[in-house]
Amino acid sequence: MNDIMALTIEWLPVVLAMMATGCIAGLLAGLLGVGGGIVIVPVFYFVLETLGVPSSTAILVATGTSLLAIVPTSISSILAHNKRQNIDWILIKRWIPFMLFGVIAGSYLATEIEGRLISGLFGIIAIGVAMNMLLRANAKPFMQQLPHMAGQGVMASIIGFFSGMIGIGGGTLGVPMLSACNYPSHKAVGTAAVFGLLISLPGAMVMLLASTPSNAPQATIGFVNFAGFLCIVPLTVLLAPVGAKLGAKLDSVMLKRIFSLFLCISGSRMLIQFWGG
Repeated sequence: MNDIMALTIEWLPVVLAMMATGCIAGLLAGLLGVGGGIVIVPVFYFVLETLGVPSSTAILVATGTSLLAIVPTSISSILAHNKRQNIDWILIKRWIPFMLFGVIAGSYLATEIEGRLISGLFGIIAIGVAMNMLLRANAKPFMQQLPHMAGQGVMASIIGFFSGMIGIGGGTLGVPMLSACNYPSHKAVGTAAVFGLLISLPGAMVMLLASTPSNAPQATIGFVNFAGFLCIVPLTVLLAPVGAKLGAKLDSVMLKRIFSLFLCISGSRMLIQFWGG
């Protein structure tokens, strides 16, 4: 009985922290129309730091757990977008080999380099996404159409590489890059849902096969924390519709500004971690 009580006391703060991550990620995803790692990674990272996990390990565990969490949510999103015929399967077939190469390379590199470098990269990308959201919401595309196959291969590799390295889904980089090529917005969002699965599944496998750090939180295999995964995914799915309903009642411009502020703050915090060493 005492052993059960001691185990409960030891696990309770961790479980509550993971549940808080799922709640916040779900509400933000529904409220702001975003999802995946761009929300999960920073929130889970700060939670792990609060629990005493070293920053260099916290960012890698947050990245690996985020990649696994994206798998079921991306499958759900793919099914929904496919019903609306919003997925460009021809583009997907062309991009698969390049994207998989980028994901595996990025995920593997993440397990081999210092965690603070991942923090710095996430910070740069988060702030870049925030600036793009604020400054280029109604901007004209850079190109009138997608480049030739070589250029598309480079685009797919870049999306896969950086997304796999920092644990984010396909929409964060995929949608802006496709939109910059005058790609229809509804097709960009639907196609990026497939990017999410192509990124998260192999990326999570690479993170699972890595050596588990000695200072990682309990229930971690490789760089994936299964306690976090089991708490985050159900609550994210449950609370995303609540956030969506709330978002429908609020001003969309203000919401984008709030989310951009969130990204700037979390991105800056990770850059501080990078520069602080």
